[in-house]
Amino acid sequence: MRNGALIALGVLGLAIVFGLFGSMFTISEREQALVTRLGEPRRVVSEAGLQFKLPMIEDVVRFDKRVLDFDARAEEVPTKDQKQVVVDAFARYQIVNPLEFFNRVSNEFGMEQRLGQIINAQIRAVFGDAEFQTLLTPERGRLMAIIAQRTAVQAAEFGVKVLDVRIRRLDLPEENSLAISRRMQTQREQEARGIRAEGAADAQRIRTDAERRATIVRAEAQRSGQKLRGEGDGEAQRIYNQAYGQDPDFYFFWDSMRSLTEGLKGDTTTYVGAPDGDFFRFFGDIGGQGAGAPAAAPR
Repeated sequence: MRNGALIALGVLGLAIVFGLFGSMFTISEREQALVTRLGEPRRVVSEAGLQFKLPMIEDVVRFDKRVLDFDARAEEVPTKDQKQVVVDAFARYQIVNPLEFFNRVSNEFGMEQRLGQIINAQIRAVFGDAEFQTLLTPERGRLMAIIAQRTAVQAAEFGVKVLDVRIRRLDLPEENSLAISRRMQTQREQEARGIRAEGAADAQRIRTDAERRATIVRAEAQRSGQKLRGEGDGEAQRIYNQAYGQDPDFYFFWDSMRSLTEGLKGDTTTYVGAPDGDFFRFFGDIGGQGAGAPAAAPR
């Protein structure tokens, strides 16, 4: 009888020990917990430390209290001008209401599925109302702020707080990239041809203007030259007339010498005959009285 009582006391003691251990649990600073009774949520535990629950009939579901990262799947999104872009987005969120979170999505995996759907829908809605060129400017920051705000409103229904939504990468699909590259190359070639045509037109205009100015300068130079030559010839003639008037015999001698020089110049000029007549009046006599022709004809 005594042995049976001891065994019963031992079993009771073990049950009490196991009950005590089963009723205690700890929460760290980076966690929060939801205590469920037979699968039904009962209370939220957010303070760190030693906590208690009913053994065997109550369980503890733990949730992360820290800021969590979520990488959305890259999606093709159409823009307002019918351009397809590949958007790779990510978000940061925090579980702020474990009870609502457990009732709506159960765990982080379920939340990330819903969050991915929300972000994708908001990106399609906002980017679908913007042109492709706008997404390449700082205006994209304002659009992302709108997406983050709308995502936060919808995600609050699941007991989470969305802190930020950002785009890691914004690209064109490969086939679109090639088409746009070819179109940009064609546009640059057209612009280059236009620039070259404008340059050729400017060059022709400059050359025409330079030739016109050169023609004017040459005409003015020729007119000035002719004027100066005329004035020089007039002054020379005046000097000649003055000199010739002072000594007519010198004039006749000078005129005869100039006529001989101009009439018999060059290596191919040959004169055959007697050096007589007025043309040769000074040829044999410096006084111009004729006679004295040399034996051989001058060359």
